[in-house]
Amino acid sequence: MKSIMPCLWFDNQAEEAVNFYLSVFKNSKILDIARFTESMAAASGQPNGSVMTVAFQLEGQDFLALNGGPHFSFSHAVSFVVRCDSQKEIDYCWEKLSEGGEIEQCGWLRDKYGLSWQIVPSNIGELLDNRNGSRTERVMKALLEMKKIDMNTLQKAYQQV
Repeated sequence: MKSIMPCLWFDNQAEEAVNFYLSVFKNSKILDIARFTESMAAASGQPNGSVMTVAFQLEGQDFLALNGGPHFSFSHAVSFVVRCDSQKEIDYCWEKLSEGGEIEQCGWLRDKYGLSWQIVPSNIGELLDNRNGSRTERVMKALLEMKKIDMNTLQKAYQQV
């Protein structure tokens, strides 16, 4: 088995969405673009010659974007976690990905295409480790009061005696 690649179903904005994601994540690239042939276009209802799929990579992770029509939409059941090493990275990703979308609680947002993202510090697992007892409770309480995560506030909650 070579790898597992998420496929993102768009109505007809796959190429536009991929270009948006490539503008946010600098270590990214398009790997391949496939277009609808006449027979595939007839079967799918998409225009002949239009983009069918875009294979792309964000920060080393492969994805496939599909123009599949309006039959399905994204939900919170699947989200992408962006682990950030600094507040500057959190701020950057939050600002870029939430533009035209919806901000939510605890570092969650939906981008303008409806895809859910979690923008979190890279040490979130340690901060929320249940073996840390009252520390975990303080961090969770602070986290529940946030939309965009403030790493300094979480660290202070974790270190509080």
